[in-house]
Amino acid sequence: MKHQLEILLETDDLVAINKPAGLLSIPDREQTEPSLKDLLLQKYGTIYTVHRLDKETSGVIVFAKNESSHKFLSKQFEERATEKTYNGLVLGQLYEPEGIIDEPIGEHPVKKGLMTIVRKGKPSITAFRLLESFPSYSWMEFKILTGRTHQIRVHMKHLGHSIVCDPLYGDGKPVLLSSFKKKFNLGKDVLEERPLLNRLALHARELRFTDPSAVVRSLEAPVPKDLRATLQQLEKHSGGNSKKILFS
Repeated sequence: MKHQLEILLETDDLVAINKPAGLLSIPDREQTEPSLKDLLLQKYGTIYTVHRLDKETSGVIVFAKNESSHKFLSKQFEERATEKTYNGLVLGQLYEPEGIIDEPIGEHPVKKGLMTIVRKGKPSITAFRLLESFPSYSWMEFKILTGRTHQIRVHMKHLGHSIVCDPLYGDGKPVLLSSFKKKFNLGKDVLEERPLLNRLALHARELRFTDPSAVVRSLEAPVPKDLRATLQQLEKHSGGNSKKILFS
């Protein structure tokens, strides 16, 4: 699969990309498929990892172009001096429109590669806010105050509202129009319904940080087409039961 790189910002010190879903941020151990870092290495020759996004998560990601900027940017992430905002579609309706999840996260004691809430895990804090409610789904905003592996996914599972299409912490099922549209019919000669969404419904929308030139940057990646289309269909076929939440 060829990936077109959408550059959000480029300076002498860094490059910020709107990463598409389905592309690894950095090479995995098997190196069986190209990663975003591989593509940037081809383009720039030298590139440094500052942070990462899960393969199926889309959105803003920053790489450093030199060692000094790598050190400068990495320190901000380590010291929680950045602001990271995500959007996500979760299963079910939330009782609380906003709140903070403060639960430590560590490796699963049995299942390799999975994270879970563990008493002796690393401190992990996620602030959440409900943006729009549907009969079977909720459109959310998340601000992560720590950067643990799978943090939002683990915390939302803990709340009982896993991210949609999450094969590790949810049911992994795609979003089908037939599941909420009344009188749904497949088109003529169509044998199987095509899902509205068949990937992790999580998007890194905004990243705020200070660059090595002491300029405060606030980078935003628009919500991708597949998520927008899913939300539009949910709004259209919710029978008047969708509700946008207004905050003062």
